[in-house]
Amino acid sequence: MMDLDTAIFKRRSVRKFTEEYVSDSDIKQLIDAARWAPSWANTQSWDFIVLRDSQLMAQITELYSERNPARSCSLSCNAMLVVCARMKNAGHKMGVGLTKFKEWFMFDIGCCVQNISLKAYELGLGSVIVGHLDHEKANRLLNLPANYEVVVTIPLGHPVEKDKAPPPRREIGEMLYLNQFGEKFIKE
Repeated sequence: MMDLDTAIFKRRSVRKFTEEYVSDSDIKQLIDAARWAPSWANTQSWDFIVLRDSQLMAQITELYSERNPARSCSLSCNAMLVVCARMKNAGHKMGVGLTKFKEWFMFDIGCCVQNISLKAYELGLGSVIVGHLDHEKANRLLNLPANYEVVVTIPLGHPVEKDKAPPPRREIGEMLYLNQFGEKFIKE
């Protein structure tokens, strides 16, 4: 098992895959990691569709925005996860949103997708999270029930490049405050 820090600090979005097959066993391990993500009141408002059919993956890719850099890898991958949310579940009670942020499922899906991304890296797989697509058309294409929504797709594959350099990150002192916004936690 990989050290968590290694997965967090080394994982990158991957948009170039080899032709090596992503196994069903790997897919099952990704979903096992996903299902252990935290969720509002343990609602687990996620479901997954595994795409293997290249024509169907091409149809989904056509729903991405034209400039989406994940288009080419989505056409060359041999497995794509579609992460779906069960609506009015997380952050709701009896159909009524309980917080200012009614779309709590996005937080839960984010946790779930992070687990998938880290597990993929541990398994030697590359992944990229794609959320800029025509969600309504994707819902229809994949025959989702009315109370479900496609949230993201995750093209999967074995990366061509290993251990790319990390993009720049803000310093901790730029984002961490003490007691109130603006009061620096780290005094320099």
